Amino acid sequence: MQRTPPPAGVRGCRAGVVADRRGLREGVVGPHGQGIPGAATAANGLTYPGSVPLLPRLVIGSLLVLAGVLLVTVAVLGARGRLPRNRWIGVRTPLTLASDPAFALANRVAAAPLGAAGGVAVVGGVVTLVGPVGAVSVVVAAMAVLGTLVLGAVGGMAGQRAAATVPEPVAPAACAGVCAGCDLVAGCRDATT
Repeated sequence: MQRTPPPAGVRGCRAGVVADRRGLREGVVGPHGQGIPGAATAANGLTYPGSVPLLPRLVIGSLLVLAGVLLVTVAVLGARGRLPRNRWIGVRTPLTLASDPAFALANRVAAAPLGAAGGVAVVGGVVTLVGPVGAVSVVVAAMAVLGTLVLGAVGGMAGQRAAATVPEPVAPAACAGVCAGCDLVAGCRDATT
């Protein structure tokens, strides 16, 4: 087995450690003073392996923060019962949209997991925006997205189960008599008259 010589200007393992502590000016060296192929150094203007450019970090971090704030807002409104039945935000399934009580109960039950999902998204977004540039920011962003989706799904399923316990609304009784087609003022009349 042939040993590769250390990079120019680096003398063995000890010199490599010293060079590493000084900002990687002389190169990245392994434990035996060998150069690590493919490792970038700060001296030649390259970045560390796994670094994330600024624009994707800003976009992903901002989207996570905005989604987190929206989820926390929906959770607070749902927990307080102030979230009106609608087709855009909240737990929206055919069961929850069947009635106002079902929608309110579903969103009240789902408030805790949705709030947690919002908190995970906000923290993950902030860490992605201001945290370290390397692979840590990628891992944090991925874990924040995954945690937000899982907690949001748990909240939705809990709300759906709660809405299933609400009885269906009873339709108001229709006219039991004979309707007079020409009599618009009287509407429905009792069959006995």
